[in-house]
Amino acid sequence: MKLIRSDIYENLRMALSTLLANKLRSFLTVFGVVIGVITVMLIASIISGIDVSVKKEVESFGTRSIFLSKYSPGIHVGRRSREERMRKELTYDDAIALSNLPAVELCVPFLDITNNFFGRKLLVSGGGKTSAGVALQGTLPEFERAGTQVVSEGRFFTQSEEDTKQDVCVIGSKVADDFFKFGSPVGQTIKIGSDEFKVVGTLQKREQFLISGGSDDQNNVIYLPFSVARKLKPNEDDIYIMAVGKAGQMDEAKDQVRDLLRVRRQVPFAAPDNFGMETAESILDNFRSITAGLAIAMVVISSVGLMVGGIGVMNIMLVSVTERTREIGVRKAIGAKRSDIMWQFLIEAATLTGIGGIVGLSIGWLSTFLLRLLLPSYVPLWAPIGGFVASVGIGLVFGLWPAWKAARLDPIESLRYE
Repeated sequence: MKLIRSDIYENLRMALSTLLANKLRSFLTVFGVVIGVITVMLIASIISGIDVSVKKEVESFGTRSIFLSKYSPGIHVGRRSREERMRKELTYDDAIALSNLPAVELCVPFLDITNNFFGRKLLVSGGGKTSAGVALQGTLPEFERAGTQVVSEGRFFTQSEEDTKQDVCVIGSKVADDFFKFGSPVGQTIKIGSDEFKVVGTLQKREQFLISGGSDDQNNVIYLPFSVARKLKPNEDDIYIMAVGKAGQMDEAKDQVRDLLRVRRQVPFAAPDNFGMETAESILDNFRSITAGLAIAMVVISSVGLMVGGIGVMNIMLVSVTERTREIGVRKAIGAKRSDIMWQFLIEAATLTGIGGIVGLSIGWLSTFLLRLLLPSYVPLWAPIGGFVASVGIGLVFGLWPAWKAARLDPIESLRYE
């Protein structure tokens, strides 16, 4: 065992001395490996960072939440199918019926009135500022119980204000910052279209993934009583629904919601659903199916760099075998076996690419800190381990042919080589 260890150490020492004697050539040889490992680090950190951020944001809507709309879930490119566009809208009565299911804790409808009848956005004014980028949602007081939005100051509107169609609202943290820079917004008024609304509460700031400031920003939203939103857009039927399953009964809640909606929408027994249903879990599954494709692209892109580096290693090791033919002959003449020569050159190739991998990991790690200024990034443990193992593996694979060629040299012919 000690003899084997001493052989490994000796081969490693010889490999390092050879690389140090040819610094520039060694660096140029592993440049492709360095680029490949940096690519692995950067893409892995982006995918993992986005995955963590999306998971955190989706789960903030509640792990027991069920989101319902007339459109099928998932990401759609281009125009939706005619069948989807012709589907019947979900209604307020659907939400009320779903709230009575045994496995459903609560169910609230949402009416988006951000745009008016002509497709133009309703203007929001207050504190000397006017904006068309605020999301306007009508909902019921029960929405507060869902826990997806938490009141930080004031209160949520009440059932009495819903029943009597009071012009009151609850605003997101960004709306509060933009329209009420000085003092508390609670008790003040904000203008939506041509109507003035009293602010009764503000919401806690939510962590926001990538999008900030637009109508998709959950902090840039105003919630109104559903009856008031209906008054502002009386002919609007584009409603989506959020149901919350009871603890421990999520599967039963999904089945009951699907069955009741199929009955209410008169879907034939063998026909597919004519509505969309998503949960936090299904949204994450859809997202991860996309990131899986990005991960494959990562492997392909990084493989190109590693392959270029591997070819460079093979070429330089073949040159090294030629340059050191006499050295190989001397080692064989004093008793070195073929396996000794082969291991010498394999360890040299693996050391070369391993050092390239360490350089790539160092640069990639530093780059992820800069990347965090633009995108969420997180370096998973497997990325540096996988990058280093891949770089060493490239050396072993592409160094195999030169090592085998060196081991097969005839010692007598090698000693004659000039």
